[in-house]
Amino acid sequence: MKKFLLSIFLFSILAIMPQAFAIEDIVSLDEVETPTVTEQVPVKPTVLTAEVKFDWLDISQAQRDENIDHFKNLLFEDNKSQIYFTKDEFNKKFAQYKKDKDFKLHYMLTNNGVTEDEEAKYCAFYYKKNTLVMYAIQYKNNPTNAFYYTAFGKLYYTDVMSDGYPEFPYTSMQYDRKGQLKSAIYFVSKDIQYMFDADKKFQGIWYKDKMYDKNGKQTLTRTNW
Repeated sequence: MKKFLLSIFLFSILAIMPQAFAIEDIVSLDEVETPTVTEQVPVKPTVLTAEVKFDWLDISQAQRDENIDHFKNLLFEDNKSQIYFTKDEFNKKFAQYKKDKDFKLHYMLTNNGVTEDEEAKYCAFYYKKNTLVMYAIQYKNNPTNAFYYTAFGKLYYTDVMSDGYPEFPYTSMQYDRKGQLKSAIYFVSKDIQYMFDADKKFQGIWYKDKMYDKNGKQTLTRTNW
């Protein structure tokens, strides 16, 4: 993984979506204004992919709307049976990750800038640069999931990447501790991602370090692309 997904959905810290982080390439971040921010995940192996052209600013509004509907369907309709959990289903599926039993070790590692060891990839989230408020783990034996923990090892968010990860395209869904969907990201390529909230509302399209809304207006910039 080139950056530890820290969705995208990584799923870069997205200043929107205060209810979620995002993990597509998790990296260590120097600054996080609040402990509830997004994006996005793992250092990916080199993958040969066809170049995807970014033409969001050049196409018509009708074409943008058509693209939004297309990727919304790919995320929510074509995937419906795989992205929604009941609380019991979520707890059963991720029971072993609900509490990080080694949180003291992982807190020490991430707080000291360790981003990888033999077991996993790590990402630290800081408040005002110096207080670790959250850390993320992506285990190498379970690369399609990333787990975000409070400083005391309590599970806060879970990212679920599609089976094709890390080859593009893939999807990243982020859930809260109760298994409720918080964000969904479609990774067209390393440079281009479509992001939606849990209500299927389009949040924007990322192109490298910039996000654009449905009308082609730049809305956000991220630092970890």
